[in-house]
Amino acid sequence: MSKTYKLIELVGTSEKSYEDAIQNAVAQASKTLKALSWFEVQQMRGAVRDGKVTEYQVILKVGFKLVD
Repeated sequence: MSKTYKLIELVGTSEKSYEDAIQNAVAQASKTLKALSWFEVQQMRGAVRDGKVTEYQVILKVGFKLVD
C-alpha cells in the first residue's frame, strides 16, 4: 500500500530559542493537521533590537500523511 504526504511551510517564533520556535510551530500545526510525520528546518533568522536578540524565527517544512 502506498502512502502520500503533503508538505507545508511554517514560520515558528520564540523569544527564548530556535528550538522553542520549532516546538511552537509543530505544536500549533498539530492542533489542526493530523498525522504529522517530520519537519525540516529551511532557514533560521531572528530579530535584533538595541543590540540584543529579541526573537528567534525558523522557517520549516512540515510533512504529514494524507488520509485515505
